[in-house]
Amino acid sequence: MISAAAPPQIASARPQMTAAIAAETGLDEDVLRNLVHGFYGRVRCDSLLGPVFAAHIADWGAHLDRMVAFWSSVALMTGRYHGRLVPKHSALAIDASHFDRWLALFCQTAHEVCSAAGAIHVIERAERIALSLHTAVQEAHPAPDAVPASAEDRMLR
Repeated sequence: MISAAAPPQIASARPQMTAAIAAETGLDEDVLRNLVHGFYGRVRCDSLLGPVFAAHIADWGAHLDRMVAFWSSVALMTGRYHGRLVPKHSALAIDASHFDRWLALFCQTAHEVCSAAGAIHVIERAERIALSLHTAVQEAHPAPDAVPASAEDRMLR
């Protein structure tokens, strides 16, 4: 009788990438936890952002855990976060001022909590995330007098 050979095991490169990023930036799970908790502590007290978050987050413990997993995935490439950011944010009635404030608070916290290299690393990613989410929100809530972008225009952006 012929038996099928077991498929070859493919080793993930993720642990090596995570270790390399951590060594280069000084980021680890504890630093990211402090970043997330410090940042959202500021957000909750902020006059612009606080009410938006308060209206949508009932369980702050679960939200903070989810955001630590998110930043672990984004900053260290750990793959811990499995969620859908765009649908959650595109339904919100927020604008550029909210994203600007979010980014300002995030940058302030990153510079206080992270090493210089770690702050640069997470801030670069936060800027891309803010731009992406702002674009998604704008597309979900176009200005009343805005002309819808053609598919070609969207591809060129």
